[in-house]
Amino acid sequence: MAVVGTALLVWQGVTVGVGRADPGLLTPQEQAYVQDLGPVPLCVDPDWPPFERINGQGEYEGIAADLLRLISERSGVLFTLVPTHDWEASIEASKSGRCKVLGFLNQTPARESWLLFTAPLFSDANVFITREEHFFIADPADLGNETIVFPVGTAMEERVRRDYPNLVIRNCASEMEAMHQVSERKADMTLRSLIVAAWTIKTEGLFNLKIAGKLPDYANLLRCGVSRDLPELRDILDKAIRTITPQERERIVNRHVSINVQTGMDFGLIVKIVAVFVVAAGVGVAWNMRLKKLYAELELRSQTDTLTRLPNRTRIDALLRQEVERAGRYDRSFAIILFDVDHFKAVNDVHGHLMGDKVLIRLARAAKAAVRASDTVGRWGGEEFLVLCPETEADAAAHLADRLRLAVKAQIYETGTVVTISAGVAAFVAGDSADTLLTRADTALYRAKSAGRDRAASA
Repeated sequence: MAVVGTALLVWQGVTVGVGRADPGLLTPQEQAYVQDLGPVPLCVDPDWPPFERINGQGEYEGIAADLLRLISERSGVLFTLVPTHDWEASIEASKSGRCKVLGFLNQTPARESWLLFTAPLFSDANVFITREEHFFIADPADLGNETIVFPVGTAMEERVRRDYPNLVIRNCASEMEAMHQVSERKADMTLRSLIVAAWTIKTEGLFNLKIAGKLPDYANLLRCGVSRDLPELRDILDKAIRTITPQERERIVNRHVSINVQTGMDFGLIVKIVAVFVVAAGVGVAWNMRLKKLYAELELRSQTDTLTRLPNRTRIDALLRQEVERAGRYDRSFAIILFDVDHFKAVNDVHGHLMGDKVLIRLARAAKAAVRASDTVGRWGGEEFLVLCPETEADAAAHLADRLRLAVKAQIYETGTVVTISAGVAAFVAGDSADTLLTRADTALYRAKSAGRDRAASA
């Protein structure tokens, strides 16, 4: 094992540099602590390119290695690399105390049981990777019994198990194997880092894969994990991490993700965007601009219902809460219309679910065309829809609901039958929350149904 200081980490018995702390960074007491501490045993993921890996020459390299080199230079902390054969073995070495630092990982409740975490060294979006023919994933909660594969011991597996029990989780030995299982139809998808996805698709030639969406708030916030008996070390590493500038991070990323992608390869819209910014990775400004564009594209798709192309429940719920807050704060009028399709189960039972989908698509277009430009129609769930009506009093909202009902009824559907809707209208009153407003609209919708359907009722 080698002592690690001011250059790339290696484990071939070679000492590489000597850590020298920035004299203005640490207090005298902290400097004495680092000197007394000596080299700190470090474990890493030996097979997670381009973030980190142990190459054929036994050298630790990648984005994480370069970031840890900066941390060592600025804090004076020396690391002794403890070799392991895979990430699971690194985790076990950390739990047993053989390693005192894990270099590059997400913070999770399970890991907090034996680790303290620094501030993030690096952030990167997590994205769904599927085969080309798979539809865009707006909300994984809507998926039925699809399989998702993770390398053993990842933070994203822990979160998906908790948040999406509808998915069938499989494990494999490595990042690369997870991507190959999706490519070879052994799993429907994986959820991995955006940077790793772009790098792997190109280097492995997995051109039947695409990036099929991302989950909000599921970004990788990669940190150092420090043994819980070393809080002073965690605080010192934190100080060094906070000195790393965005420009330094950009240079490190550009050094490792400079891939020449052949033109003419169609990986789908998102992978094309990724390819463009990867080709331009040598220019930091271009990287940032294209990364922001990619995130914006993924954000839009994650908030859009894949069938009707209307805002999905996540998006319409967020907009509803914004409008309720605005109406309450500025004493403005606001109303909602909650409607659903009458006897929709019969449509599916008689004509099949594919025909039911066509009905919903046509109905959604009619609803969007019938409301005003200032209104927003979203799919609330199944055959239920929600319309937000800013600057609208109760009477005007009731009139709009009736116009919407007639517009839907006037459509010619592939079923050859008339399709009707029932609607509940509720106007904002002082003290309303989003939930109380929805409850009143739902009660009014129930009254419209009970009164014979094909009508609107007001709360």
